Amino acid sequence: MSASVSPSASRVGVWLIGARGSVATTVVAGCAAVTAGLHPPTGLVTETPMFADSGLPALSSLVFGGHDTVDCPLPKRAEALAAGGVLPPGLPTATRAELAAADAEIRPGGPLPGDTRDAQELIAAFASDIQDFIRRCGLTRAVVVNVASTEPAPTGAAPTGAALPPSSLYAAAALRAGCPYVNFTPSTGLNHPALAPLLTSTDLPFAGRDGKTGQTLLRSVLGPMFSQRALAVRAWSGTNLLGGGDGAALADPAAAAAKNAGKERVLTDTLGTPPEGEVHIDDVPALGDWKTAWDHIAFDGFLGTRMILQTIWQGCDSSLAAPLVLDLARLTARAHEAGLSGPLGELGFFFKDPVGDGPSALGEQYAALGRFAERLRGADARRLEDRPGRLGGRGGADRSEEQW
Repeated sequence: MSASVSPSASRVGVWLIGARGSVATTVVAGCAAVTAGLHPPTGLVTETPMFADSGLPALSSLVFGGHDTVDCPLPKRAEALAAGGVLPPGLPTATRAELAAADAEIRPGGPLPGDTRDAQELIAAFASDIQDFIRRCGLTRAVVVNVASTEPAPTGAAPTGAALPPSSLYAAAALRAGCPYVNFTPSTGLNHPALAPLLTSTDLPFAGRDGKTGQTLLRSVLGPMFSQRALAVRAWSGTNLLGGGDGAALADPAAAAAKNAGKERVLTDTLGTPPEGEVHIDDVPALGDWKTAWDHIAFDGFLGTRMILQTIWQGCDSSLAAPLVLDLARLTARAHEAGLSGPLGELGFFFKDPVGDGPSALGEQYAALGRFAERLRGADARRLEDRPGRLGGRGGADRSEEQW
């Protein structure tokens, strides 16, 4: 692709881990609906004036595929989401062709019970699937985004030689395939100690962890408010009620611990010290893809006057997450084109537990995102097209290929 061709004229892959889940289905259907003008781009930060002329790939240029361990076709999954009120009535029918096309690009994930392949073999197989997707679809580049169910948090300090969890296998495969990686979940992903050499040698950008869609989004606004007004927070407790796949996965205390780590980090960073209180996550299957988050904040005002703030957040997790996934795919693809590498700390706006150094207050994160937009806007596209490690090659992952 020559530098004179706009990014919107190229095709960019979005390879979803957990590609038949609720979030992934909403991403594919939602992208098709917005592209066709059936719905406005509500919730898409990359469609706001901040990112005008930043060279982001057009929504119409995105091509979807992915890995999953389930076999429910995306059109059928979309129908179930519409029946539950997650997708608008009629949208599964209107976007059936796009859903079917994405479903045809989904490959079996793993490891499944009885799979005897070791980590090296699994990573190689997953990377091969991604590279085949890139070649067959004629893509300029692709971004791998993890939207699978949350894994249990690692217990203790994981030794370098410990078995890699599935999220880390997929993350290593992404870099081996020469693709930027985004971890939208609290799962380990690239954070496993065994992948440290791969991270230090790669020239690919990566971002994560754990998309900030509801309760933590609100906390990242309220925490700075208390701090800036010099109000002393004595305790901050919360409860989450949710169903669907996330509710089932987070019924595991170890998985819930991984989820809560990011929520607690936001309060510690914005208040300066962790307040008393915990977050509880309860699986309520009847809620389906909907969730309720309740926070109870006890704080002291002038002369020690004790006060309470309570908040209730009720929302649809897939509808909150899907536009952020599209934002991150576009931003990370453009960062790759712009020759950026390593942790994209400027994307902390989207995450509970962001990689790299950066603020936790939403206002400061939004300012950093604006500076990132300017950085992309000023990128020299002609120089970037000639850089080594462009998609179709293996990026900087070659230097670590012998291990992973």
